[in-house]
Amino acid sequence: MDINTALPLVIRKPRVHGGLARGLHEAAKAIEQHNAHLCVLADDFDQPDYVKLVKAPCADQNVKVPRAPSAKTLGEWAGVSKISFLIY
Repeated sequence: MDINTALPLVIRKPRVHGGLARGLHEAAKAIEQHNAHLCVLADDFDQPDYVKLVKAPCADQNVKVPRAPSAKTLGEWAGVSKISFLIY
């Protein structure tokens, strides 16, 4: 099983139980509060400042940062139409 097959399965459970943070504001808040276990970024997210804003605290707290193939795919996994990263 590759990562693109496993990630939707991993994201499904916290999405159903309300433990999924979507978007930059919710993601940054979850990381700062030490509630993040995984942060998924989209490969086609083209704003390097925001990527740094998410990756730096993730590195400090040993939160894994896998990549989704596209923002559209990540949004489908998260249950929204357009999103660039999410935390659970």
